[in-house]
Amino acid sequence: MRICSFLPSATEIVFELGLQDQLYGVTFECDYPPEARTKPIVVRSVFDGQQPTSGEISRVIGERLQQGLGIYDINQKLLEEAKPDLLLTQAICEV
Repeated sequence: MRICSFLPSATEIVFELGLQDQLYGVTFECDYPPEARTKPIVVRSVFDGQQPTSGEISRVIGERLQQGLGIYDINQKLLEEAKPDLLLTQAICEV
């Protein structure tokens, strides 16, 4: 099975279950266990490499949601290359 995790907690569970060899992609936040950092990052923050103010965060997130976009960027190329059988994710609650 080929797995991609879009949640740090799910990544930890994959490792706890001993399935790390089947994990082909993680998020930029997946840092535990330390070996998770060796996996390809398929999900990044839209603010990757930036240090926006809280006002900028609010504005950008609001605009993206109005446009029907997510608040994270998915690297489509890496995700396609991973060819996952299973995506571990969750819905984001409305704020």
